[in-house]
Amino acid sequence: MPELVLWDIDHTLMATRGVGGELWAVAFEQVTGVPLKEQATVTGSTERVILRETALLHGVDYDESLFTRFAAALGAVHVRRAAELRERGHALPGAAATLAALEERRVRQSVVTGNVRAAADVKLAVFGLDAYLLLDDGAYGEDGEERSELLHKALARGGVAASAAVFLGDTPADVAGGHAAGIRVVAVATGEASAADLRDAGADVVLDSLADTGQVLDAVRA
Repeated sequence: MPELVLWDIDHTLMATRGVGGELWAVAFEQVTGVPLKEQATVTGSTERVILRETALLHGVDYDESLFTRFAAALGAVHVRRAAELRERGHALPGAAATLAALEERRVRQSVVTGNVRAAADVKLAVFGLDAYLLLDDGAYGEDGEERSELLHKALARGGVAASAAVFLGDTPADVAGGHAAGIRVVAVATGEASAADLRDAGADVVLDSLADTGQVLDAVRA
């Protein structure tokens, strides 16, 4: 088993069923004063990049202070509407069982996500996944723009070499970021990308889902 397993969150461990987008729109209007008409492409990206590109689409000037205020607003609206997130969203099949099985094997686990930390904390808590994860060792939207940059941050925080880690994600961007960071990538076809897309992106292993815990453990171990 690897020393460290790093998880993407959205569409890898959970689905928010549209709630995440609604909360993003609320935070955007709160900090810019402009209703959200169109959001920049989010698949595999980070909140800083999404906010910057979305601001440009709305003629809003972007700077780091805007991102700081947006991150705070997005975290706060997740806290306020956590019950709605729990009601409408769900952990993906096998997610909790896989996390528990890895914990039983004393494998350290954390997250690498484009979400800001406060939003990630709420999402993981409402679906009961946070107890398995060393969240302070993870990397979040505040930590950079590129997935590889976030992965390097998580490795440094965990004190683990890239060769001793595995990253699980659901997008070609996750695959590219993992390989750029020197990490083996297990891709899960539970998001928009198909299994064929993920194979074409060069994932080391591709799974249809996390539903078969034994299969996931074998993929992580390989």
